[in-house]
Amino acid sequence: MQRTLIVMRPVQIIGFCLAITAFELITYMASDMIMPAMLMVTDEFNADTRHVPNAFNLYLIGGICLQWLIGPLSDRYGRRRLLLLGCALFGLACGAAVMTQRIEAFNALRLIQGMGLGFVVAVSYPTLQEVFCEADAVRLMALLGNVALLSPLLGPLLGSLLLEWLNWRQLFLGLGAASAVVWLGLLAWMPETIGVVRRDGQRQAPAAFSFRQLRRRYLVLLRNRRFVGSSLALGLMSLPLIAWIGLAPVLLMQRLELSALEYGLWQIPVFSAVIIGNLLLDRLLTTHTLLRVIGLSLWPFCFGLLMLIAAALLSASLVWTVAGLAAYALGLGMSNAALYRLALFSSDEGKGLVSAMIGMLSIAVMGAGGSSIALIGGGESLQSFSLWAALGGLLCLPLLHCLLRNNPAAPAAPNTHQ
Repeated sequence: MQRTLIVMRPVQIIGFCLAITAFELITYMASDMIMPAMLMVTDEFNADTRHVPNAFNLYLIGGICLQWLIGPLSDRYGRRRLLLLGCALFGLACGAAVMTQRIEAFNALRLIQGMGLGFVVAVSYPTLQEVFCEADAVRLMALLGNVALLSPLLGPLLGSLLLEWLNWRQLFLGLGAASAVVWLGLLAWMPETIGVVRRDGQRQAPAAFSFRQLRRRYLVLLRNRRFVGSSLALGLMSLPLIAWIGLAPVLLMQRLELSALEYGLWQIPVFSAVIIGNLLLDRLLTTHTLLRVIGLSLWPFCFGLLMLIAAALLSASLVWTVAGLAAYALGLGMSNAALYRLALFSSDEGKGLVSAMIGMLSIAVMGAGGSSIALIGGGESLQSFSLWAALGGLLCLPLLHCLLRNNPAAPAAPNTHQ
């Protein structure tokens, strides 16, 4: 690990990275570990199974509800106190789920729990970019993302196993307790990057905050075509995976009548491929620019989506659907962190505000896209899911074409002079 841009002890660096990773992990675990129990939730509340993908999409939408405000507030008042606030809010919402008696209250809490994602995107991601130089920041985004990806990989399996002894309410209680431990870790080790003099002598001063100025700054971002294009591409590239997470319980457990354990096992190839893609990204960054890595990632990305279309038109067996998703996921893992870095630094605005807008645009695309795929019958059969998920993912190609053609040459990732 190269030298950090602000003064930190080795123990603090390790503790900070672990705490950030743990917070991201439990925010995803609150979704993925609960998915095997969602049919139990709807049965207990006598609710329609449409609430299974709806609850997942509400969780995603919750991630964008406050980002527009969280990012600028962290630019003004500091990253540390905002992330501590977000972790506390998330933990309280998980604890409150234990007492719900109606599906409407459950869905409302899912929305609030999803706001934890907003704090991860708008506060913790910019902090990593400000603490570490470009090469290390991209590597950490990818490698720490691997840990977060253990949630959709192991979350369904872990949830299925825990449901043998616990009920879904106790799962939420455990998540609330885990968030309390993470809060203590953030309190002990998270540095503040706003107003701190860096090793290079630069200092990121607190940004002024007013709603009128906030509106102007967001409008400036929305006029930045490179920023908007890369942010929307981030959401569209992730759309097939998000649709799979939301609809897989219905497709596998209800339509195909697989057990919760079998459902969890079928997630392994898909999310393992994302992790392998992230590891490939780490290796490629030593010799390739960010733009070159994104270009290389499109080969497995497009191949996997074309496999999904072929599966939908020919057989749409579970094996071919998962194989197509795995190839697509490999390309997604190779490109996601690199594309995020390009989006974040496509504007000179405060990184909290920029990261918040990235999150709002990309998560809005994922939430709206996932809901649309469910509404047009993506949960009715593997054929329908494969076709609509693949077409949704391919919509990113025109945006990426413009980005790769018009973006100024990105510097090589390694910055050994830092």
